[in-house]
Amino acid sequence: MSIPHTRTALALVITALVATGGFAVMRAQADTPPAAAAAAPAATPVEVAEVSRQTIIDWQDYSGRLEAVDRVEIRPLVSGTLTAVHFRDGARVKKGDVLFTIDPRPYAAEVERAQAQLAAAETRAGYTATELARGQRLAADNAIAKRDLDEKQNAAREAAAQVQAAQAALTAAKLNLEYTRITAPVSGRISRAEVTVGNIVAAGAGTTPLTTLVSMDKIYAAFDVDEQSFLKYVNPARAAGGEPVPVFLGLADEDGHSRRGTVASVDNRLDTSSGTIRVRAVFDNADGLLLPGLYARIRLGGGAPREAVLIDERAIGTDQDKRFVLVVDETNRTAYREVRLGARQSGLRIIENGLNAGERIVVSGLQRTRPGDTVAPKNVPMNRESLVDAPAQPARRTANVKA
Repeated sequence: MSIPHTRTALALVITALVATGGFAVMRAQADTPPAAAAAAPAATPVEVAEVSRQTIIDWQDYSGRLEAVDRVEIRPLVSGTLTAVHFRDGARVKKGDVLFTIDPRPYAAEVERAQAQLAAAETRAGYTATELARGQRLAADNAIAKRDLDEKQNAAREAAAQVQAAQAALTAAKLNLEYTRITAPVSGRISRAEVTVGNIVAAGAGTTPLTTLVSMDKIYAAFDVDEQSFLKYVNPARAAGGEPVPVFLGLADEDGHSRRGTVASVDNRLDTSSGTIRVRAVFDNADGLLLPGLYARIRLGGGAPREAVLIDERAIGTDQDKRFVLVVDETNRTAYREVRLGARQSGLRIIENGLNAGERIVVSGLQRTRPGDTVAPKNVPMNRESLVDAPAQPARRTANVKA
């Protein structure tokens, strides 16, 4: 056999083998089910909660400062040398407790002098009264001139007036002596002593205060309310005869608002430059933990209770300038739903529009799924403490998620 014929036979054999193999592959592909050829993607595991309605009161949050109900600058009412300080800096004192002592000796001497003057005036008044009685008996017998009787009456009146003046001088001297013991006018917490023992202090409103004293049993929280909230919630003209406006207070290191108070006063004019009005609420402070000047977080309630939808904030996504949630239907497919947000309430967010009670939404795993995806839902309560994922993060920004 020649070489050309051998090559031709070999090519025919190879062609036959290739054709046979291709046919086998095509047959195998034809016998393979479509599901095996293209496996369906696995469902995304997410946490899902059912939306429900709750009875709420609308709350408005404000920032303010604590103020003392009573704040007193302790100043001396008499001059003299400071001889004693009777308190520790920052201590709590009761009304009537002695705070400072000014050298009382000069004022005690003044009391004694006033007492002597009063005794002399009373002696003089007794003598003139006796002379007047004698003159009146003589006048009855026409044994004394009318002029002499008038002089005796005038002397008796002058002596009586001098007794009154001496009594007033003694009262003033005793009062000044009392002022040498400076006492607390109210109960509260005392500041530090600005003047120490041995210094001479002067009386008067323009002098340096010896210390300051603030009351502690109750305390004010002052905050500014916008015009709309004032008209709706705290306007005294509308609040007259109604229920008191509930006010709650929380400090800077607290998560909630642990103290409840009431609105104590509303200013008499609106500040036109800021569009706000000053409001003061009063709170009990028997434990003394609230100090004037501390930052206060104020929550002001108003309006009648109403039904509202509240959801966890982690369920809320951001699509440019819109807010949305992913609703899960009966087939466990997600759908885009735009919502309008309200205020925060008890750690949740009020949904004013866009959701209905009974619907299910994705509350954890929002970043792992998109509208139209099939999910594997795990039902959890609409309560952020029960969710197993990390703490709530700020609203996520997802662009172009609409189909």
